[in-house]
Amino acid sequence: MQLSIATETAATPSPYSPIHYTRKMALENCSAVDLFCGVGGLTYGLINSGIKVVAGIDVDPKCHYPFEANNDSTFIEKSITEVSGNELAALYPAGHTKVLVGCAPCQDFSKMSRAKRAADSDKWALLREFSRLTTELRPDVISMENVPEIASHVVYEEFLKTLHKLGYQTFASIIHCPAYGVPQKRDRFVLFASLLGPIRITSPFCLPNEYPAAKTVLNGLEELKAGGTSSTDRLHRSSKLSDLNLKRIRASKPGGTWRDWPKELRCLCHQKATGETYPSVYGRMESDRPAPTMTTQYFGYGNGRFGHPSQDRAISLREGALLQSFPENYQFLKPEEPVAFSTVGRLVGNAVPPRLGLAVGETIRDHIENWRIHKALPAKSITSEGQ
Repeated sequence: MQLSIATETAATPSPYSPIHYTRKMALENCSAVDLFCGVGGLTYGLINSGIKVVAGIDVDPKCHYPFEANNDSTFIEKSITEVSGNELAALYPAGHTKVLVGCAPCQDFSKMSRAKRAADSDKWALLREFSRLTTELRPDVISMENVPEIASHVVYEEFLKTLHKLGYQTFASIIHCPAYGVPQKRDRFVLFASLLGPIRITSPFCLPNEYPAAKTVLNGLEELKAGGTSSTDRLHRSSKLSDLNLKRIRASKPGGTWRDWPKELRCLCHQKATGETYPSVYGRMESDRPAPTMTTQYFGYGNGRFGHPSQDRAISLREGALLQSFPENYQFLKPEEPVAFSTVGRLVGNAVPPRLGLAVGETIRDHIENWRIHKALPAKSITSEGQ
């Protein structure tokens, strides 16, 4: 199935990137709240699927501007630990089908050693807060997105048992993001839960031979040198390279490793036996394949396979956002705010890819519409104000 996204309604699309979205008409009498909303990647996908998001909640003040500047929604700067079910309930308009979504910060799930994955670890507090709010609010539909490793943890199993005890029917799956139009090799765990009936994720948008390659968003952008900045987009800027790293990237092959370099260019740690097992740094990505998973350090050539396929530099801040499937006009900083690589890298790398958010939104929309038809409830859609 081809991805049915062609145009951007919020602004005139740039000619160089295919990351454009058609906003569907809003589903009547349905609203969502996005927990751990970040800059709004999940919210952006939901809104474009026709699910109205009334609020996003996050503790990071840097997320306030990008969340509200790009989405028809309100940002609430607050720790989830300080939010109650009653506060959430007050955000939903009366009579609306309640949707609760979120992506708890995943570093603890993916980086903790197996020995530290105990059920009583403080690291699990945020997932437990999600469970608490679900119990207090009883939303009609829930979706949680995270790293695949979360499914093996005791705290997730506790959350699942809580959902079943509350009467939710659940569906969980590890999905390959290129199948939903994200041009990077990212696998994510997605859970859906509903009080309305059985629910399953929508079919993939792309067949394997249609997976978007890195070149679909990189080709056509203004060429840059290492340390350069675009004349038209201040986020299309790349980090500087030392003379040594410039020699290294020139010796790098797309899809290759530092093992392709002459010995004199190799890091001392890689020349030791213990360093031979770490090839996934200082690499160029391949133009004809999905990019590697974007991390919060994607702007650094030595931090992974983040070298541009053909230009002698690391990918730019904007290119990383495009590879996350954000549209090219997505704003991450206030116009007057200086560009800091660490800040933008964190905001982009921690975000839910909007195309994955679109898949989550279409799953929820189809589920609610089918339930309303089955229950003979009004199922017509209207165009929301401002859309």
